[in-house]
Amino acid sequence: MAHHGGSDPESDPNTRLYNPYQDLNLQVPINNLYKLPTSPEFLFAEESLHQRRSWGENLTFYTGSAYLGGSVSGAAVGFFSALRNFEQGDTLKLKINRILNSSGHTGRSWGNRIGVVGLIYAGMESGVVAVTDRDDVWSSVAAGLATGALCRAARGVRSAAVAGALGGLAAGTVVAGKQVLKRYVPI
Repeated sequence: MAHHGGSDPESDPNTRLYNPYQDLNLQVPINNLYKLPTSPEFLFAEESLHQRRSWGENLTFYTGSAYLGGSVSGAAVGFFSALRNFEQGDTLKLKINRILNSSGHTGRSWGNRIGVVGLIYAGMESGVVAVTDRDDVWSSVAAGLATGALCRAARGVRSAAVAGALGGLAAGTVVAGKQVLKRYVPI
């Protein structure tokens, strides 16, 4: 909005600012309507005691992060696979097409597979926290153990046990590493 003659529109007697709330007879000063809180607001006091994401946010975060990580990793694997499979007479257009097809296909495939693992882990972790009412390293380890075992259950008991142990170890390592970073790395 341009100011004419360098005067302030609020102090100029010939100018009237539009107020969409003038006919509503509000008892609250208009300026207070736009002062939003900077901290989260909770409906129930019990929610404010838990400093963690809700199960829906947890599900979205782990699934999305796993899908993104899997897609990027798969695209990188597909890129190098396409580079290895170049043939002698390939034109530049054919090479680019081969790289894009291989990266896209492998990226989608890995993203979907690892995204499902993230989805299962998020569900398991939310379930463990809901049952035990504790959110600590052991809840994450139990969720990783259950996720690994569930993902490999169709291949037999031994495979499920090994995958469960690796899943629990991976989850414990990630959570412990996060705690170390929080403690020793200033942000």
